[in-house]
Amino acid sequence: MTAILVSAAVGLLVSLLGTPLLIRFLQKREYGQFIRQDGPQGHFTKRGTPTMGGLVIIIATVLGYAVANLTELRTPHASGVLLLFLVVGLGLIGFMDDFEKISKQRSLGLSPWQKILGQAFIGITFSVAALNYANSNGLTPASTRISFARDSGLDLAFAGVIGGIILFTIWSNFLITAWSNAVNLTDGLDGLAAGCSAMVFAAYTLIGVWQTNQSCTYGHADVVATLCYQTRDPRDMAMIAAALMGACFGFLWWNASPAKIFMGDTGSLALGGALAGLSILTRTEFLAVLIGGLFVAEVMSDIIQVVSFKSTGRRVFRMAPLHHHFELGGWTEVNVVIRFWIITGVCVVLGLGLFYAEYLVS
Repeated sequence: MTAILVSAAVGLLVSLLGTPLLIRFLQKREYGQFIRQDGPQGHFTKRGTPTMGGLVIIIATVLGYAVANLTELRTPHASGVLLLFLVVGLGLIGFMDDFEKISKQRSLGLSPWQKILGQAFIGITFSVAALNYANSNGLTPASTRISFARDSGLDLAFAGVIGGIILFTIWSNFLITAWSNAVNLTDGLDGLAAGCSAMVFAAYTLIGVWQTNQSCTYGHADVVATLCYQTRDPRDMAMIAAALMGACFGFLWWNASPAKIFMGDTGSLALGGALAGLSILTRTEFLAVLIGGLFVAEVMSDIIQVVSFKSTGRRVFRMAPLHHHFELGGWTEVNVVIRFWIITGVCVVLGLGLFYAEYLVS
């Protein structure tokens, strides 16, 4: 438990104290946000606000996990290293996208194909590696079984090992792309994505702690074999989730309205990848849909808007994603953000409740 608290504290302090340093660095070089012309008019005043703040979140997360391991003189496990690879890798793609926008002063960064290829490389590498590196108990970081609160009976390896690896890679990359885009779309108002992410990662910290205490592999005398969790490194997941939570809270101090810095694609892609990776490595792939319900609603609103407009010529929402719909309906930016935080809090509580209920009825 000490390592998890240390990880959260380091993530919080590095993000809280490091963000103003990054703000000054970016302001000196005039690395400011470019605002799209077709967005809400009230957002034009944000033009020039420093972006790429996700760099601090990523650094704070890595340092939080590293320091926490050092405090207990423990070696990072495979699941932790793979999750950080996913976070840093997607953050790097986001950084290149942000830098392209800043350097060319336009709202478009990398081309869609460049993003797809970059995400595919990171996602495929993560997926294949996650099915390897079995521990002494034969557990690999990920499983070919589809999961809700634990692995289900639906196994993607029904067609054999090779078929299972291929299907899992497709499934894993779908989750990584979906969650990355969901967080990226949500990051449109001051403090919205950072606040929602902090709550979601707080939930995964608790899930990681519970799975550690009820692990099938750690030999706890009070764990009932039929109720224990077959996850490879739940403690590492709790430590990284705690570092992410702390980093998001620290960043939120500077990102809350009126934002002094934006996380940019650097942060949103990294946080989306972290959520996808946590859901895969903790065996909670479908439970994550409830825990991150606000992100799901945001991306679904965008999909519905595009499909409706292309098929009928009509728009379902005033503007997508969903937060802009309410902005144009007369809600202030702060009202939208706070109410969306409340919705996220409800989703997190319901998700944790279902997670615990599943344990009780198993």
